[in-house]
Amino acid sequence: MLNGIGGKSIAEAKAALSYVEVLAWVAYRDKHGSLNLAYRGELAAAIVAQQVNRGAGGKADVQDFMPHRVQPGTALEQAMAEWA
Repeated sequence: MLNGIGGKSIAEAKAALSYVEVLAWVAYRDKHGSLNLAYRGELAAAIVAQQVNRGAGGKADVQDFMPHRVQPGTALEQAMAEWA
């Protein structure tokens, strides 16, 4: 398990973590985002890339520098307004 939290396997974690602890971890994840270290590293690099881009006069968003992030879709009304 992640950093030894709850045990060395999913079965040990399920046996060791109480319901209150699980709710605490869910609240932490909801507040601070994913616990995936690869995602956090990619996010940190994307923030740096965005700052460099903005410093050079660019208009890119953080998501533009995160190739593994699923881009949100465009609403039909917005797409039609942009097209017209």
